[in-house]
Amino acid sequence: MHRVAIVVQPGIRSFDLAVITEVWGPDRSRMGVPSFELGRCAADPGPIPLPGGLTLAPDRGLDWLARADLVVVPALAEPADPTPEPVLAALREAHARGVPIAALCAGAFVLAEAGLLEGRRAVTHWWLAPQLAARHPGVIVEDAPLYVEDGGLWTSAGVASGIDLCLHLVRRAHGAEAAAAIARSMVTGPFRTGDHAQYLDRPTPAADRTAEVLAAVRERALRSLHEPLSVAVMARWAGMSPRSFARHFAASTGTTPHRWLLGHRIDEARKLLERTDHPVPEVARRAGFASEVTFRQHFTAHAGVSPRAYRASATVTAAAPKPAGQC
Repeated sequence: MHRVAIVVQPGIRSFDLAVITEVWGPDRSRMGVPSFELGRCAADPGPIPLPGGLTLAPDRGLDWLARADLVVVPALAEPADPTPEPVLAALREAHARGVPIAALCAGAFVLAEAGLLEGRRAVTHWWLAPQLAARHPGVIVEDAPLYVEDGGLWTSAGVASGIDLCLHLVRRAHGAEAAAAIARSMVTGPFRTGDHAQYLDRPTPAADRTAEVLAAVRERALRSLHEPLSVAVMARWAGMSPRSFARHFAASTGTTPHRWLLGHRIDEARKLLERTDHPVPEVARRAGFASEVTFRQHFTAHAGVSPRAYRASATVTAAAPKPAGQC
């Protein structure tokens, strides 16, 4: 995934554009991150007006979408605004060619308008979810996850979840180390799974104190992933009953302790497969899985490939020389 196309049109949100540009734009090759060719693709070559008095100069035509490895669609500041038919047609053609497409926040409205989300799961900002469902009743709209994928089409919830989706796409294509390096340079968290809740209740002072305890537990757990952790162990660290701990953990993070642990163990396994030659059983042990069989099942379900296939792919990606002229 080296060629990334941004679909630019009048009225797109500057924040989404900045997120996409910050993830795939800078040269981070010194940090071990692959270089990317980022194209700003538009129907017309002229300057494009953005909200807030900004303008954007596109540098590619819409035909470049079909040659990209990934197409990213920023949200329109006004989701009800129509998208020009040439843009919709280019999105349909890219999807038909098998190019993955990711829409940030209200960008889901653009994919729905193109007819790509018909009968598929999609997510947008929780505030806009009822509007998306009403305008496009054939779309299976979810209002809880941070991001979802269906048929090569990715959609994300509002604002910061666009960062989560972009980093997730980097992680899938180039590995956990590359995604973590980009996250560090952006000073943002490296890993939030798509099933995190979009929003949490406003904390009270007592809840703030509980949040500090839970944060300390999570930090300790990340240092102890190789150990046989359980909800009961983590609850003991927090000085709570397992039931109370699970309830407070979900309220604080938007996910369960089990899912949180599993996600980070999978991420740790990715790193071990990428940067070590440990046998798969050893990777499973160091990532905290009870058995190699359990590890293979969970890893394949999350990554879409077996641990051995993931390692082989990561090795080929790291070793392969770039074709002449490719960024």
